[in-house]
Amino acid sequence: MKKKFFSLLLLAVPFLTFAQSTTDSIDAVFKDYTGWFVDAIFYEIPFSESFQIPWVLIVLIGGALYFTIYFKFINVTGFLTAFQVVRGKYEDIEKHGVDKLYGNQTTKGDVLDTIRDESVDGEVSHFQALTAALSATVGLGNIAGVAVALSIGGPGATFWMIVAGLLGMASKFAECTLGVKYRDVGEDGTVYGGPMYYLTKGLKEKGAGGFGKVLAILFAIFVIGGSFGGGNMFQANQAAAQFTKLFELTGPNAGLYFGIVMAVLVAIVIIGGIKRIASVTEKVVPFMAGIYVLAAVIILFANFTLIDDAFMLIFEGAFSGLGIAGGLIGVMIQGIRRGAFSNEAGVGSAAIAHSAVRTKYPASEGIVALLEPFVDTVVICTMTALVIIITNFDGQFMQYGVEIKEGVELTAVAFDSVIPHFSVVLTIAVILFAFSTMISWSYYGMQGWKFLFGKGKITDLVYKILFLMFVVIGASISLGAVIDFSDAMIFAMVVPNIIGVIMLSPIIKKELSKYMNAINKKEEAIEDGAIDVNEHM
Repeated sequence: MKKKFFSLLLLAVPFLTFAQSTTDSIDAVFKDYTGWFVDAIFYEIPFSESFQIPWVLIVLIGGALYFTIYFKFINVTGFLTAFQVVRGKYEDIEKHGVDKLYGNQTTKGDVLDTIRDESVDGEVSHFQALTAALSATVGLGNIAGVAVALSIGGPGATFWMIVAGLLGMASKFAECTLGVKYRDVGEDGTVYGGPMYYLTKGLKEKGAGGFGKVLAILFAIFVIGGSFGGGNMFQANQAAAQFTKLFELTGPNAGLYFGIVMAVLVAIVIIGGIKRIASVTEKVVPFMAGIYVLAAVIILFANFTLIDDAFMLIFEGAFSGLGIAGGLIGVMIQGIRRGAFSNEAGVGSAAIAHSAVRTKYPASEGIVALLEPFVDTVVICTMTALVIIITNFDGQFMQYGVEIKEGVELTAVAFDSVIPHFSVVLTIAVILFAFSTMISWSYYGMQGWKFLFGKGKITDLVYKILFLMFVVIGASISLGAVIDFSDAMIFAMVVPNIIGVIMLSPIIKKELSKYMNAINKKEEAIEDGAIDVNEHM
């Protein structure tokens, strides 16, 4: 199978070389056929002459507010529990069920007899599912997207990015709980999950099966389009641009060659499915995020006397606009938009990765998932913003209120101003971010593909070949309208997903209650001196 991949990839090279010479034509034709869809998804509702709000953003944030209130601020109350779940504190009850472990059994032998030879559905651990999903969100949005938001909305945009991240935690909890609740498990143990399945099965239970199937099909189409575009071509394009610029590779085929190498590396990983993807992301994500955060900490420590001033600018700008175009509302929209776009909460994509986790309690993975927007937006995006604000106090490389196009370059300048030549490390980080995002989105798109076209080796092979070809195409040509369309596809996923999750909220609440009762029962058993099975396994 590997030979087929690489042979087809090499056969595609002449076509890709031709595509490079007709970039403008491709872009123009693509825009003619897809422009209406992009305009529809990102249509801005005019509230006054001075500001407009994209309707899809209203759906996204409106859903996040609803989930935050409906689940009684789970983004706050479930925060510490999420860390405990990730480090395995409740792994025993998630594998075997609390009643069997802490029910009527009174001896070690009784307990062990109840769990011998049992297995639990799922392919990856909580930590692996978390890193697989994080690898799709932690990326260029944290580096380039933050810089763009600040250029338009000023420092105050940071505050609203944080708000979007905190609210998004509730959305992630809701959709990922459903992802596990309604997943399918094949005879070989392979898991198939995500919005396609909970929209179909969950809404059927509520007597809205036909409506659920329509929403599921729409979502599957959108997630495939998003996987080829924003989750693939955009990542390859930006990584290739940074690489060729850093090493001053000016040849006409530099991007093509970079894309081929990247496609080969992606192929090696995605051939192994979610287990291989998870095993790679659990190493790559902490490593690349660690390097990036460490550099930010060094810069903040070197300028610690300016941190309070930076936060003051953020707070003042959040509620005054500081003269930025659009004022307060303009700043708010930019921050929330970039925050929501960065963490993908409410988009439904993360539910696909989290559905593969090993657990008997769906809500356990929902609680783990709420950490993603916190790490992605509240921590990493905020650190990027602080670095840019602190290093730009004298306005030496950016004027707030003037939109920039190359966010990565601006962030690189900010880091370079304190850590000389850090742009080299940043380029490596961009490539790793892009790589991890591509392999995770390949899994998302594959699940949508299987839902529409069936499960089988040939079906898998067709999708993977197409995905790898788009890696090379993305690195080779100027994307333009292709990226606008792929972004629209990703955020079109919000509509069927949010509608379905709101309709299924009562089921999520039941699952949360069931899991929290199990946790409480274990804690009570430990307090009463019952056997801790972990000591004997």
